[in-house]
Amino acid sequence: MDLSPQDVLRLNVLLANQPQAIRINASTMTVFGLSDKGEAQIQLNPTGREETYLKRVKEMLSGHVLGSPGGYPVYLQRWTRMGQMRDDSLEQLLLLGEPEAVVATVCAQGLTDELARRAWWAMEDAGNARHMLCKRAVVNGRMGPLLAAYLVEHLPFESEPEQQIETVRLVLQQGLLTAEQIDALWRKAQRKPAYYVGFLAARADDLPEAAAAHPAHAGLSAQLVALAAAGNAVAGRLERVLSPGGQAFVETVFRVFDKPSNQDVVNLALDAIATYFAAVRPQGPVDATLDELRNEADDWMTHSDDAIKLSLLPDIDINQIKVLRILSGLSYGVVRPVFGDSTAIGSLMRRKLQPVLEPLLADLSRLRAKHSR
Repeated sequence: MDLSPQDVLRLNVLLANQPQAIRINASTMTVFGLSDKGEAQIQLNPTGREETYLKRVKEMLSGHVLGSPGGYPVYLQRWTRMGQMRDDSLEQLLLLGEPEAVVATVCAQGLTDELARRAWWAMEDAGNARHMLCKRAVVNGRMGPLLAAYLVEHLPFESEPEQQIETVRLVLQQGLLTAEQIDALWRKAQRKPAYYVGFLAARADDLPEAAAAHPAHAGLSAQLVALAAAGNAVAGRLERVLSPGGQAFVETVFRVFDKPSNQDVVNLALDAIATYFAAVRPQGPVDATLDELRNEADDWMTHSDDAIKLSLLPDIDINQIKVLRILSGLSYGVVRPVFGDSTAIGSLMRRKLQPVLEPLLADLSRLRAKHSR
């Protein structure tokens, strides 16, 4: 099937004017072109089946833009979501009228704020917005706040907790939301506790809700700060968690684990906790059960110079030092004995998780102000 002469002429005129992006509405058989002067529109006049006709239109666009008359190249589809496209080809991808080509663009590491603007015009999609907010150039550009606002508006329609958490984490990057928007998102977390995990991951030290410092903080703070300044990372982490900001973090963790909805929420919360205490484990993440982490922490207490120096402080709680080490090692390994052969969610998952969650929260309670009263 050949394109109608009228459509060939109009498409050639569109391409000759060097558009910035092209999109195709298959339901209305319309081709749109974006330029610095605005938006052009071509109403197609199919000479046969619409699906086949659109394929020919895309072949024409691909032949002009990439020199590949077969349409969107198959190898690009394999690379699309891996971010492996060359930066110098990104502008061309946005001229193909292919959704997968747009996804390839937003996944590319070389995405700029300007290319993000064109890609967003070509295909508004929550997944694309998340990909783009993973790029520092977009976060710091004009598109960052626009994409964040879209994701916040779209958030109630996200059904998967993993996507909810990732969305919250991304939109909470510095400079994207106003203080009022952040507070509103925090209030919504009361009904959607998975949102709290996004807050833990994005702004662990600056949560919207205030908390009182741990009772031990006043007496230990100066000594902990002095040790931290001398290079004692464990002291710095203990001072951080005993502070008001740290106590807000701890209280939020308890909210998350009150009724986690599925395994993703649990796993991502464990990752957020481990990241918060990562300075206590400079050798990096581990994959271990809770019992293994506790045994390792006992040994670490006798060999770590930082832990030994910290334990010599008057009025120090030795168990708190040990807990820092345990929490720094949290990962999927902690819940693998429960989740490894289970797809349980909701109340069933929570029941299965109790043998792991109860001792874990008991450890965390040693850092909690409420526990000390």
